[in-house]
Amino acid sequence: MSCHEIEALRLGLMNVLGVGDDSTRDHAEKELEGHLEGPIKGLAEADSLAEVERHLDAALVDLEEEVAAMDNDDPEYDYTRGRLLAVRDAERAIQRLHAQGESIVDGLGDAHDTLHETFPVEE
Repeated sequence: MSCHEIEALRLGLMNVLGVGDDSTRDHAEKELEGHLEGPIKGLAEADSLAEVERHLDAALVDLEEEVAAMDNDDPEYDYTRGRLLAVRDAERAIQRLHAQGESIVDGLGDAHDTLHETFPVEE
């Protein structure tokens, strides 16, 4: 049992944010061996937050379909539903990260405008 979506998301965020160490990356890559296809591969190789969001959404759809197709008495059912909840939670965290990034960009624009209002530059 493995949380491919979460490990792929970790790799993608390490790419986008430029964080993480070799041992963390190695662990995630080992977890994903043989599973790098479709949205999982897209997540693991994402180079932008927009790519992360797009591939995470696709992985979530796939996981929702997997849960919907399972029988409630399947021994993997509870774990798979847990994965679904974890991926939905991760999706909300990525949405918050995106909103915070936009807020920072807007704040920098406001700071720039304030600087020019305070110290006008004649052209």
